[in-house]
Amino acid sequence: MRTCGFPPIRLDLPSKKVDNTPFAGEDKLKLVTHCQGDRTFERNLLREYALYRAFNAVTDTSFRVRLAHMTYIDSARHDTVMRYGFLIESDTALAKRIAADQIHSNNVYDPMTDPRYMTLVAVFQYLIGNTDWSVWKRHNIAIFQPVAEPRPLLAVPYDFDFSGAVNAPYASPPPQLNIQSVRQRVYRGFCQPDSLLAGVLARFRTAKDSMYAAVRAVPDLPERDVRNVLEYFDEFFKVIDNPGAVNRELVRPCRRMPK
Repeated sequence: MRTCGFPPIRLDLPSKKVDNTPFAGEDKLKLVTHCQGDRTFERNLLREYALYRAFNAVTDTSFRVRLAHMTYIDSARHDTVMRYGFLIESDTALAKRIAADQIHSNNVYDPMTDPRYMTLVAVFQYLIGNTDWSVWKRHNIAIFQPVAEPRPLLAVPYDFDFSGAVNAPYASPPPQLNIQSVRQRVYRGFCQPDSLLAGVLARFRTAKDSMYAAVRAVPDLPERDVRNVLEYFDEFFKVIDNPGAVNRELVRPCRRMPK
């Protein structure tokens, strides 16, 4: 059964016709669409866009996104639909921007990646309430390796529509996690030294104002949605400002390193 009447679209851009446009230098871009005709789904899309922008505020090693007004023309039914969509930076463009090579192997485990960046990603996924990702098999994760030494693998996340911060009507948590709702946070990062985790949490505290500003800046995102996302973020910051809560939510549940 299809979840979305409007599935994501990959744009194949004619290279010779996009010079001197915002698409110059691009080849193929993923367009995230509004899934269904109901306006609620467009709000979900804007919430997901806000999460990409929030992660951009934490690190440049993240996919950039661009909001777009889309007009869809059904030539058979002579029907026109106008909705927001957003374009995601291509893997190729991100690799060039961060001076890295793309890695296409499905056999990368979290412990094989840069521990500081991987912890940053895992904490961000906890922040937004997203469990729909896996480094193994590259599920909603793209792997890059910087050109410069020491060349640690970087697992860059994308596709946040199953997160609790979006709370899409079709989103449900994986059954093996034994949680009832995507709004329930589960930390899926591997265990790291306290000093490394503390440094990552400090980075989120530093970026907090910019992250909140990124959510508030999303055009046409209703105030109640802005408030809902930021109140969900507030819960995260209460956790990381409480040593006991950090221990309960991020330290004790962390995944043990394989021996």
